[in-house]
Formats: sequence, C-alpha cells, structure tokens
Amino acid sequence: MRRLKVLLAMLLALSMLAAACGDDSSDDSSGDDDSGSTDSGSDDSGSDDSGSDDSGSDDSGSDDSGSDDSGDGGEVATDYGVDAENKVIRVGLNADLSGPFASLVAEIVASQQVYWEVFNENGGYEGWTVETVVLDSGYATDVGIQNYEELAQESEDGVLMITENTGSPITAAVAEQAAEDNLLVIPLSWASLWPDPEFGSAILEKGTTYCVESMNGVEWLKGMVESQGQEPALAIVGRPGEYGEDGSVGAKLAAEALGIPVVYDGTGAVAGDDRTAIVAEVVGSGANMVWTTLTPGETLDVFGNSVSQGFRAYWSGNSPSFNYLFHMTSDFNAQFDEFWFHSGYYAPWGTPGTGMDQIVAEMSARRPELNISDVYTVGWMEGLMAETLIRAAIDAGDMTRANMVAISQDPSFAVDFQGLSPNQSWPQDYNQAVVRESWMYDVTLSEFNIIPAGDAVAGNLGSTGMIPTADSPFTGTLAASYEFDGPCIEPSG
Repeated sequence: MRRLKVLLAMLLALSMLAAACGDDSSDDSSGDDDSGSTDSGSDDSGSDDSGSDDSGSDDSGSDDSGSDDSGDGGEVATDYGVDAENKVIRVGLNADLSGPFASLVAEIVASQQVYWEVFNENGGYEGWTVETVVLDSGYATDVGIQNYEELAQESEDGVLMITENTGSPITAAVAEQAAEDNLLVIPLSWASLWPDPEFGSAILEKGTTYCVESMNGVEWLKGMVESQGQEPALAIVGRPGEYGEDGSVGAKLAAEALGIPVVYDGTGAVAGDDRTAIVAEVVGSGANMVWTTLTPGETLDVFGNSVSQGFRAYWSGNSPSFNYLFHMTSDFNAQFDEFWFHSGYYAPWGTPGTGMDQIVAEMSARRPELNISDVYTVGWMEGLMAETLIRAAIDAGDMTRANMVAISQDPSFAVDFQGLSPNQSWPQDYNQAVVRESWMYDVTLSEFNIIPAGDAVAGNLGSTGMIPTADSPFTGTLAASYEFDGPCIEPSG
C-alpha cells in the first residue's frame, strides 16, 4: 500500500475525468505534461479566398443582427458570434488548460483546432470560415462561469456556440443560463443529465451516458464470466458526485435487471485517500466481476492492492477509471492486461474502417510533435457536430443562436460521426435521445506503443493498446430495451 501511495502522489491529470467529476477536486488523476500547447486559434483560422468579394451590405435594418448575401449560399441571418461582413464564425472552447486535466484537454483542443484548420483551408462552407476562441477555466467552476459569460456576449465578440466545455461541474453550472441564452454547449462530460430537456436543452452531449455505459459494461462482463463457466457476482466501487453516482447507479440497474447479485456495493465509498477498507471489502466479497467509477489513481490503488492479495476477477469501469498512459506503464501492467477490459465512447487511435484515417493523417502532418492519443477523436467529433450544425444553418439562411438550438432539437437532424461513434440526434425526448451504444476494448500490453504523431506511418501507426472487441460498438440487451423517463441521477447542486 505504501508503494502505491508514493506512485499516486506523482500523478498528473490526464484522464477523461475532466468530463466526469461531480466536484472541482482532481483526486489522483494521471497526466502527461508534454501534450502540446494551445492558443486562441485566431491565427490559424486560415485565410478565406473562397468567398465572394461582393458580399453586399446589410440592409436588414436590425441593430443586433446581420445578413450575408453570399451569392452561392443566399442571404444568411446572423446575430451573435458571427462577423457577417467577413464571413467568419466564432466558436468557443471553455477548456481546462492549466488545471488538473490540462494535458488531456490540450490534446482535445489541439484536435479540434486542427479540424477547423482543415475546414478553413478547404474553403469553409459557402465561403464561411471558423475561428476558435479558447479560454482557460483551470477546471475551476467560478472561472468556467466567467468564461461562459465572456463567450456568451451578445455581439460579434461572443461566439455562435461553445464547442468544448470541460467538466460536469462547469456544465451543470451554466446549463440553465445557456438555455436562456440560446447558446449551444458541447460538454466534455457524459453525465446522464444532459439529454434531459428539462435541464440540458442547450447542452449537446456526444455519445452515451455514464449510466448506459455501466449497463453495457456490466452485461458484457457477465458474458465473460459465464464463458468461464462461472455464476456472475458483482462488486461496485465508485466515488461521490455526478460521475461516480451516475456510473454506479447504472451498474446497479444492470445487476438488478440481469439477475446478478451485488456482493459489495461501494457506491460513493471512495471519498478519501485511505482505501484499505474498500480493498478488504472487494477481496473478501467473492466477486468475479468488478465495475468501477473512479479516477485513474483510485483505480490503481484499489485494483493493484486487490490483485496483490490474490484477488482474481474481470474488471472494467466508466471510461475515466482507466488511463492507458498511466496504467500500462505501472507495476501492474501485466495484471491490467490479464483482468481489465476498458470501456469507452469512441474509436481509439488507428481504428480501421472509420473516419480515423483523416484524424491520423491530419494530426500527423499538422501536430507531429504531439504523441498519438485516443482523445483526438473527441476534438474531431466536436468539430463534426459544430460543422454539421453550421452547414444546416447556412442552408436554412438563419445562423442565429436561437436557430442553431432549433436545428439541434429537430428530430430529423443528425450528425454522422463517420464510424468514430454512433451517429446521433438530439430530440427533446429523453428516451429517444439517449445513445445506447458504447465501446469495449481489450487492454493489450503487447500492442502498447506510444509514438509521436509525426512518426505514425502505414504499418506502424503506434497504438494505445486499446483494441476494440469484436462486438464493439456494443449494445447490451438491457440498454437496448430500457425505458428511460429521465436521467439516472439528480444534479448534485
């Protein structure tokens, strides 16, 4: 235990807990400081030589809105976050670039900025280009709220939408105001709150929720246990807050529906630095499958001490629980290879048969100094969501904030994620809106090969060691048929 505590003290924050925590504490997350720096994005937005020189004057007569007679695209109504004269659209990223999750979020920001570089250099859409405005929240809720207010300005100095908002706490804090402001927000969080039109009508989540992910993961582990001729018995280990509670509730719902006995319920139990009692409970529980909703550091402590005491079971957990950069280089990497199956929301680096080819090509060419990373997929997906909305708004001749929200809520609107994640729409009905699929990955130590993106070549793209299982994306029988009447949890605030 002492050796693990020394390891935990060295952790920095590189985990998807950036999107997950229900409070502002980082508690034992891991990191990589050289994930690359980010800037405001205004310098790399690209020059627009595809637009019309005679865009025309705005004779709409409105003081706070503009219109663009773009020729090919017709006249487009605009209000905030848009420079109609120069055909420039501003999008905001309220990102943690100096707090506990800076290295993770820097990679996501870099990926989204590369996305817009490509978009702009290809002429944008109907001559419209995109400029990114990046503000650092430091993962502090008060700063995140201030950033939101700056981005929400009702002028050209505001943004059309927020395409990255790091964390459940900050997203929950601005959700109601965003609905009043008609300002779309794409969160870096998978809390089951966001598909709820009563709470998150302007929050445009991507992928499934922690709750559904747990349903799928527990059912998938059940199949693994039964394939070994055993009767499943589940231990649940989670932390407090939106992230921990959402994941643990989903695991319990799955256990009840699938007839799996919960031999240890550690929902919210991991709330401090001493986990000795929790490890004892897990080891003595008789479980042969464990579902976690933890930080990577908490995972290392609980998992490492459990297997050290001879505990043998299949493990998985909500995506932030596992961090390949930390766990695959730990003293327990062989045990993670043997017992852990990672759960997640999207295709990892180098996945064939998806839109990953473009991610690999563009990140390798434009950010060769950055290491390969699975989370580039996240920034790319955020770009795909925003571009699809922008194109629809331009085609409709109305790029006002209110119309952006209206488009997103139209049941006929959908985003094609090019196989990176299930295609998605956002109807104002929770049961229809929630995504039912998630990914399962075989943690494979022999494939783990982190290299600079610039060194990735055909035949050797590098690998995070996360190998999608043959049935991924996976939808369990429970998640496929479950009738949701709203989120699995209430907002912690």
